[in-house]
Amino acid sequence: MSVGDIAALLFAIGFLVLVGFLGIPLIKLGRVLDEARLSVRGLSDGTTPLLSEVTTTVATTNQQLSKVDTITTNVAQMSTNVSALTSLFAATLGSPVVKVAAFSYGVRQAVNGRKARDARRAGR
Repeated sequence: MSVGDIAALLFAIGFLVLVGFLGIPLIKLGRVLDEARLSVRGLSDGTTPLLSEVTTTVATTNQQLSKVDTITTNVAQMSTNVSALTSLFAATLGSPVVKVAAFSYGVRQAVNGRKARDARRAGR
């Protein structure tokens, strides 16, 4: 064996060790990539049914909001009708009721005043 053969043999052994050291991280990197691929697959498998449920929920919510909108419109119309009825009642009966209330207040005051005068006269 010559010096060149020994140098070539040492170089080959060194290169083999270097490839071995570089191979270990590459194998670990391959395992990490496999785990990442499995995680992404599991995530996509879990996301698909979730998106389907979200779509169903949004559709149901839109139907309920449509019903609430109808109810709100009906309540607004009812409020308008009650307001009109109140205005009609106030215009029709408001003035006579106020007059009757004022008359009854006047009568009470007159009766109370008369009782007070009678009480003072009886006390003399």
